Amino acid sequence: MAEAITVARPYADAVYKHAVNKNTLNEWSRMLDYAAALAEDEQIKLLVGNPAVSAKQLGELLIEAGKRVFNDEGKNLLTLLAENNRVEVLPQISQIFEQLKAQHDGVLEAKIITAFAINDRQLKKLVSDLEQKFKSKIEAKVSVDPELIGGVKVEIGDEVLDTSVRAKLESMAVSLKS
Repeated sequence: MAEAITVARPYADAVYKHAVNKNTLNEWSRMLDYAAALAEDEQIKLLVGNPAVSAKQLGELLIEAGKRVFNDEGKNLLTLLAENNRVEVLPQISQIFEQLKAQHDGVLEAKIITAFAINDRQLKKLVSDLEQKFKSKIEAKVSVDPELIGGVKVEIGDEVLDTSVRAKLESMAVSLKS
């Protein structure tokens, strides 16, 4: 996954900068979302990397599948990704683009993972603290992972704040081994 993110980042950055210059962030958001869904389709996955399907054929297939969604620039991106054997990173390109768009809009997406379900009051307090720390509006997506044992893990962009019991135990284990 980290490798796909690394490959996807330059494409997402370039598309984001282009979209900001052309004031087409929402249009690109829609196109990339659709392209990501195409790339995750099981039938498309079978064609990606298949030696019987040329890059040109794959690009044309993607363009045809989204002909009502993609403008000329979107079609060019799909062609470029197909030629460079990068179609499989479309979901990551879309994800990074959405993060950049949210930052542009002054909103950061936070993945909040807790060991136990938290109530609305606890969530509001946590979000408020994160908004103060990051000086941005925070859009929280909460999930529960009992393997954390206790505490919370927050992921905002590339930054991870892990105050879970599991993380502390892992840190202690590393300290004891060294």
